[in-house]
Order: sequence, then C-alpha cells, then structure tokens
Amino acid sequence: MARKSPRSTPAMLSPEWPDDPSTDPAGEAARRFALNLKAAIGDRAVREVSRAADLDEGTIRKILLGQSWPDLRTIWKLESSLDAQLYFR
Repeated sequence: MARKSPRSTPAMLSPEWPDDPSTDPAGEAARRFALNLKAAIGDRAVREVSRAADLDEGTIRKILLGQSWPDLRTIWKLESSLDAQLYFR
C-alpha cells in the first residue's frame, strides 16, 4: 500500500504567511482565520486566551503561525471565548 504524503500546513500554502493570500481555498480559509484570531486577541496574551478558551496555548500559537489546521472544536471554543466570528465562508 502506498504511503500518503504528509498534508501541507497552512503556511506552506501561502508565499508569505499570513500576509500573502493562498491560491488553495482551504489554505486561504486558514490564513483568514489566523488573521481574524490575531485581531480578536488584540493586546491580550495568548496564555490568557488559551485559559479562557480551555485550549492548549501551543495550539493557538501553531494556528497563528500556520503550522496547524484549526479543527471545528478549536474554532468553536475560540469564537465562544472571544465572542467573535473568526471563520467566514
């Protein structure tokens, strides 16, 4: 059985993460989510946001850096704790 190649991270799909748009629709959604998350966090510490959302701080940092894909549970927890819509379709 052939091995699947590893899935690209969101940052791998954008020439200059997160400033340049991605031509990949899912990569672009992840990039816009990360930008919306960064704006919603504002001046707060990521540690403070992670506690409020009951998420690992590293999870949030990886999303902001484009190193991981946010899952539905993570999106819901962040939107609820920040009282902001972060994912737009």
